[in-house]
Amino acid sequence: MAPLQHSARFDTRLPEAQKQFFERAAVLGGYRNLSEFVLRTVQEKAKQIIAQNEQIIASKRDSEIFFDALANPQKPNTALRTAVQDYKTRMAK
Repeated sequence: MAPLQHSARFDTRLPEAQKQFFERAAVLGGYRNLSEFVLRTVQEKAKQIIAQNEQIIASKRDSEIFFDALANPQKPNTALRTAVQDYKTRMAK
């Protein structure tokens, strides 16, 4: 059985004109009400912001790994040395 989810409240004050503007967008967007419009819109924007931030973090981490590998290269292992020898043998034919 799935655990029950508890609801939380989020209240905000805004100018009447802004509320009417949002309500109009909700109606035009086909949302059931203003709350559904706000929740879905904020949810989507939050996903975008988090995804963008995670991409930046991953990109920075990848850059650090890449430049560290350039600055501090590892010595060739046995498999690489064998591959080089095989390549040279095949190219010599």
